[in-house]
Amino acid sequence: MWSEFKQFISRGNVFDLAVAVIIGSAFGQIVESLVQDMMMPAIGILFGGINFEGLHLRIGAEVIELGKFLGSLVDFLLIAMSVFLMVKVVNHLKGVDQTYRVKQTTNLEVLQEIRDILKDEPRDAVIERPSKTRDILTKSGMKIQMRRSDRKTK
Repeated sequence: MWSEFKQFISRGNVFDLAVAVIIGSAFGQIVESLVQDMMMPAIGILFGGINFEGLHLRIGAEVIELGKFLGSLVDFLLIAMSVFLMVKVVNHLKGVDQTYRVKQTTNLEVLQEIRDILKDEPRDAVIERPSKTRDILTKSGMKIQMRRSDRKTK
């Protein structure tokens, strides 16, 4: 059991994950401080000296903390943007800078692909009750489900 544990710990993924969690936690504290101590007061000054920390809405006995929510929202947006930028930089350094494009096909192209698939099907099959299905992936990336009967005409 000890040897299995040592093998598990010595894998690179575990150490990478531990480092990522520690750095992510520290980074989260930095971003939280940036938002709470620098950005929210600056935004408050721009909007006429509003203290967003104390901004709240009281309905009966309940208090809705709008300022805390706005601070958390800005925290999230900054962290998400910084993680996105870090991933872009790492991918650029690795040379994996690829853009994702979806090929747009016309109805005519899809119908031509279906025609070509049907040409390969045997014509002596009678479709009464579908018993077998198979999925075909076309050149355009569309998934077509073909049904075929087991019984053939005599």
